[in-house]
Amino acid sequence: MTARIRFEGGSVVLEDAPDHVRPEAFVYDARIGHWRAKAIHYAEAVLRMHRAKIPYVDEAKAYEVLDRPHHGVRTPRDYQREAVEAWRQASRRATIVLPTGAGKSFVAELCIANANRSALVVAPTIDLVGQWYDGLVRAFGEPVGVLGGGLHEVHPITVATYDSAWMHIEKYGARFGLIVYDEVHHLPGPSFAQSAECSIAPFRLGLTATLERPDGSHEWIEQLVGPVCYRKEITDLAGDFLAPYRTELITVHLSDADRASYEEQRYTYRNFVESQGIRVGSRGGWAQFLRAAARSSAGRRALLAWRESRRLLQGAPAKLRMLEELLRKHADGRIVVFTNDNATVYELSRRLLLPAITHQTDAKERRSLLAAFASGELPVLVTSRVLNEGVDIPAADVAIVLSGTGTVREHVQRLGRILRPQEGKQAILYEMIVEGTSEEVTSARRRDHVAYGQTGE
Repeated sequence: MTARIRFEGGSVVLEDAPDHVRPEAFVYDARIGHWRAKAIHYAEAVLRMHRAKIPYVDEAKAYEVLDRPHHGVRTPRDYQREAVEAWRQASRRATIVLPTGAGKSFVAELCIANANRSALVVAPTIDLVGQWYDGLVRAFGEPVGVLGGGLHEVHPITVATYDSAWMHIEKYGARFGLIVYDEVHHLPGPSFAQSAECSIAPFRLGLTATLERPDGSHEWIEQLVGPVCYRKEITDLAGDFLAPYRTELITVHLSDADRASYEEQRYTYRNFVESQGIRVGSRGGWAQFLRAAARSSAGRRALLAWRESRRLLQGAPAKLRMLEELLRKHADGRIVVFTNDNATVYELSRRLLLPAITHQTDAKERRSLLAAFASGELPVLVTSRVLNEGVDIPAADVAIVLSGTGTVREHVQRLGRILRPQEGKQAILYEMIVEGTSEEVTSARRRDHVAYGQTGE
């Protein structure tokens, strides 16, 4: 009897296959009288039948040989060749970790050409989708499909947002033999992960500069895409393939009045947290605090106190004075100023007449501001988190971090914004913190990365 495998709404159905070749992930579906599994198990099922020489009919595979040569004129660097070869050796199902500016998209193009199968590229933002579209058209010619931002065009090479990929994967999960996840650290999660689980793509590639997640869910990426097959850090490439850089930690002080207010707010917040037995720094601790804060007037006062203490630090007048000094010092540079919140962005924009980009900035204005920054017409941009990743600003050579989270990923991403190589470029990242406050602890946490250990500080 000939076995049969077919794709059905994000799953694969296996008919008439002997028990010994059926992967454990398949469960019996009494409604149809056959075995079913998520589409991600397609490759394992086919491989088992092939190795066991079981005759089968493959009705699932709707992807095709790409047969579109790569037209890139760039010569791959040694580490890029090594990355592609490592991915090939890993059965074309693995994750590559390279720092921002190291040419991850070019590596992906080479992998697409190597796999020679129809490919879906998934990116987290519309801006990145646009960048991928332009790059893929240059590399492989038209047509290139787009899913997201109001567009719904599917071709053998297609780029999609994470949202659009999981929304449409049940329909298109058999159309692609290769699925590429840019910024793959976004993938873990019940919604986005479906785009990997409900695709039959036997070939998979994950790309990121910052794989690890504080919640540990990056370990799920190995199941969804594949293990890390190749990794280079910023320090491995700085000076040769990335711009040489240094980082500088600047400590400022609160005024006596602001210090007294800060201490008062922190006492209110910490007194409540300790009374509830909450460890905010532990996994789930912050969510536990928010739940507790919602249940009493004391909790609400604690939350307001926390917010006020943050405001005092993020908008400290001493930071503003130091920022003005750094802007004068680097008047000939291209400077990106990072904050943790939009309110500080708009305050800096108003007081210093600096162009601002936040998540509220529409796509047209953002493109215009980034183009003016690239040309030098606007040498300074102030932003919160939207430029942390995925935006190509090669002209930037100075980053000034006024405030941020304690995550290593965010801090490395901000450093990565200024590392695109250019002739004669010397990049520098300034991190500003208030002495004797929670910012010292936050800074120590986010600097726990090799990129901050060998920078000649």
